Amino acid sequence: MAVELILYTTLGCTLCEKAKPEIWPVVEMFGLRLRQVDIAEDDELMERFSRSIPVVGLGDPEDTCPWPFTRTQLAEWVSTRL
Repeated sequence: MAVELILYTTLGCTLCEKAKPEIWPVVEMFGLRLRQVDIAEDDELMERFSRSIPVVGLGDPEDTCPWPFTRTQLAEWVSTRL
């Protein structure tokens, strides 16, 4: 089963849309599965990320890669965690 790269986002997040072209090549490069998590549906995530989305992670909300990032920076972040 593919490892999930989680995109913490919410409806109407324009920065999240700008991040996706940087995220998709990394998803493909590492054979990941992208899962979008709407922070508005979780009070803890809303408190943690409401001022910083988009944020990506591999499952641990304490260890994330916040925007802004390039695909190269994101690939380096992912490679050190897989």
